[in-house]
Amino acid sequence: MNAPYPPPPAAAGRDRTTLWGVLGIVLGLICCGILGIVFGYLSIRDAKRYGQSPLLGYLAIAFGVINIIGTAIWRASGNYPLWNN
Repeated sequence: MNAPYPPPPAAAGRDRTTLWGVLGIVLGLICCGILGIVFGYLSIRDAKRYGQSPLLGYLAIAFGVINIIGTAIWRASGNYPLWNN
């Protein structure tokens, strides 16, 4: 009698935790704080789903929030380059 094959790993190849986290960090730091927060959330969601560390997602959210707050302060100071006509 042959032993049954073990089940395949759950959703192998679909773990995008690192992808979402890195995209969130890069976009959160460079240009789009809101996209950093969205990709950070996706990274945390996938990390919980696949048993990975959610650190990249938390960093992406933190950098996205810092970007939004920093841009708001920069605009409020009157030194925002797109508004100087």
